[in-house]
Amino acid sequence: MKTVNEVMTRDVYLAKPEQTIRDAAAAMAQEDVGSLPVSENDKLVGMITDRDIVLRAIAQGRNADTPVRDVMTADIKYCYDDDRIDAVAKNMAALGVRRLPVVNRDKRLVGIVALSNVADSGDKRATTTLLDGVAKPH
Repeated sequence: MKTVNEVMTRDVYLAKPEQTIRDAAAAMAQEDVGSLPVSENDKLVGMITDRDIVLRAIAQGRNADTPVRDVMTADIKYCYDDDRIDAVAKNMAALGVRRLPVVNRDKRLVGIVALSNVADSGDKRATTTLLDGVAKPH
């Protein structure tokens, strides 16, 4: 059974809470990602997604200079790099999330695991579990 560290994305751009959402959106575009972990004083303090920017900023009439801190999700869910991919997929499905930060046992950020990583893992059951949890029509 594969572990998260075998399939995760290791190169992770970190946003800062004081950055503007314009800067975060530009970084997402440059990195071709839909979310960024938010770090402050070497600690993971949040996640900001393209959806956060749309729903918590643009839809609320906020401008592009709004700080990341004002629209990020502060309740961080994460997994460990040595967790089994099937267990992480089940957890992500239960949480209804498409991506999770990955930390080592010292709780240092070491990557991101996303739906695409799970799909590329070759574990069809894990992929199906995750898709069933996050790809439901509204």
